[in-house]
Amino acid sequence: MADTETARRRLIEIVKRRSFSKGSDVRLVSGRSSSFYFDMKPTMLDPEGAYLIANLILDCLADAQVELVGGLEMGAVPLATAVAAASHARGRPLPAFFVRKQPKEHGARKLLEGLAPGETLAGKRVAVLEDVTTTGGSASKAIEALRVEGAIIERVITVVDRLEGAAANFSAAGIAFTPVLTAADFL
Repeated sequence: MADTETARRRLIEIVKRRSFSKGSDVRLVSGRSSSFYFDMKPTMLDPEGAYLIANLILDCLADAQVELVGGLEMGAVPLATAVAAASHARGRPLPAFFVRKQPKEHGARKLLEGLAPGETLAGKRVAVLEDVTTTGGSASKAIEALRVEGAIIERVITVVDRLEGAAANFSAAGIAFTPVLTAADFL
């Protein structure tokens, strides 16, 4: 793969083309309104976009003692999957998981998906992934569920930080926060 800065520049181009819009007022998950919007699914599900995101996230994790990656459905599912596949190719496999917003109403009624029977997150160091972060509320929901399972939250990594409070919120909670890109890359 190209160097990190070249990969970042290429990812910005893809996000601008596939996932970024500006001008109309939109309501965000955080409840805030904004004149710009990131719908990251078209980029996360694009072959080159997924490849770049996964490798840039792995670059962010190079010095971390992380054992698993994942986060809250839906945004974290394609991210965690791509990172798990790319981590195998790099020779440092990181299994993936995701946290449901609500437990399934059938079958095993799990809130946490991706672990094999008998596997647990107790004592495991995890990185929580997000596609777009405003205040950090979605990642915080995942963190709450993961801590109940005994996971140790190593850090939160987002593809795009909207620069609207997440860094300060995670800092106040004592959680490392790393954005791959920020809103400043697009505005």
